[in-house]
Amino acid sequence: MFIATIPEDSATGALAHFYRQQKQAWGFLPNYAGAFSTRPEVAEAWTQLSSSVREGVDRRRFEIATIAAARALRSTYCTAAHSKFLRDVCDDEATLAALAEDPSGQGLDEQDRAVYWFAGQVARDASSVRQEDVDALRAVGLDDGDIADIVFAAAARSFFTRVLDGLGAQLDVQTAEAFAPEVLESLVVGRPVADG
Repeated sequence: MFIATIPEDSATGALAHFYRQQKQAWGFLPNYAGAFSTRPEVAEAWTQLSSSVREGVDRRRFEIATIAAARALRSTYCTAAHSKFLRDVCDDEATLAALAEDPSGQGLDEQDRAVYWFAGQVARDASSVRQEDVDALRAVGLDDGDIADIVFAAAARSFFTRVLDGLGAQLDVQTAEAFAPEVLESLVVGRPVADG
């Protein structure tokens, strides 16, 4: 981390609460938690925003959109974490394998590919989105609510990846070890994994 952070045993108040939440969710305190140690109220706002976006959408579609946005933004941390959620929470090893083999998303089915490409476009350059891009999503069966949810997921990921990468957070060894080496290699799209 590029800044001095408050260690777990020195955290109090809202920061201690945030650290406890993250440790409970992951089974360890993830490296990114320290990025919020100077402003725990931002961590709380992020938690609320992230939960709100995720809870309003099909979880699998959320993960596919988030992985696409994270890859477009070159965030190793978020690409790996959400690939793990896709595999473990959504029970979708096949999509994880398809993306590891071809990170362009070309190997996905038509609707997943459209979601993946659109989320990546929003993350890379939202001003490039045109009506025809949205119409292409409608053509594969998505409605306006679905389309807005993809934008929400990609936009929210843009905030989080910029915080983590801007402050130098690196993917935790524990998360990296959850993948086979050849899969992990495909997930390292920006910063390297933290030293063990």
